[in-house]
Amino acid sequence: MNWFTTKKTSSFNWLRLTDDYSFQLAMQKSFEKKILIFKHSTRCSISSMALYRIEDNLKQKIAACYLLDLLKYRSISNKIEEELGVKHESPQILVIENGVCTYHSSHNDISWDRIPI
Repeated sequence: MNWFTTKKTSSFNWLRLTDDYSFQLAMQKSFEKKILIFKHSTRCSISSMALYRIEDNLKQKIAACYLLDLLKYRSISNKIEEELGVKHESPQILVIENGVCTYHSSHNDISWDRIPI
């Protein structure tokens, strides 16, 4: 077991990206409000730390936050790269508005302080 599968105390409200349909729904939602996608590798300690930095915030700053488990659903990450034109990294966050990635960062640059809200 790793940190990602054992941590149960977070009240962060993640929506899961598990297939093409859930990704398309997320993209549709981006036309209503800003969304965030967190691409997480469950075997990577840097990814776990970045996830913790996002979840440790007292208030979720973007209401629609999607979590993508890269080990299970890498094909969705490939689709994100193809459709949004943002090179895949892990861990990585993307902020999407109106179907366009307006901000992305990876690794130790992942922090609410750096995300344009």
